[in-house]
Amino acid sequence: MQNRLPAFLNKCRVCIICEGDEEYDYLDRLNKIEVWNKAYKVTLDNAGGNGNIPARYQDRYQNGSYDIVLIFCDTEKKPYEQYEDIKQKINEFHGVDHAAEEVIVFGNPCTMQIIIEHWADVKLKTPAKKVNSEIIGKLTGVNNYKGRADQRSELMSQITAENYLTMSERVKKMKSDDTVIGSSNFDRLIDYLATDDTMWVEKINAILEE
Repeated sequence: MQNRLPAFLNKCRVCIICEGDEEYDYLDRLNKIEVWNKAYKVTLDNAGGNGNIPARYQDRYQNGSYDIVLIFCDTEKKPYEQYEDIKQKINEFHGVDHAAEEVIVFGNPCTMQIIIEHWADVKLKTPAKKVNSEIIGKLTGVNNYKGRADQRSELMSQITAENYLTMSERVKKMKSDDTVIGSSNFDRLIDYLATDDTMWVEKINAILEE
């Protein structure tokens, strides 16, 4: 990453490339309820689909406006072809075999696996909204969830600083293997943005710039 300003001059600038509307709205809600450490200025970028993630990541990484760029996406269903393609392109861009593992925050099978943990410890088996809508309706009262803007808004409005802490504890108990259904490494992002020690940013960038 080029032209980074020293972190001590201002807040650490974190850009998170969000796969789509659900990912963007979720992190936007967390940003607004101020559950993250004030040491960070978090900017969200909606890629508008997983196929757009690699190019958007490369652009944001190269423009030098951020101290670090991360990706927030889901794995979808096996064999995870699109997700694996994202990882491969990130690795190739950096010329580092495991670069993607450093910058991708995932939910398997979908981002809703993380969101739903605000209300219950439930393991989703599929990314299909038609299947998951019954669970979402019972827990939140948002019925027949299809991911519409009004439904996302209603769902996100129920996310609070209090149930963020509950979610955090549940997510930390999940497996972090992206090939396992009901897994996530979202706890990594939670830990990163909870601390005022920004050394993790430098450590990741050192790996990416080898």
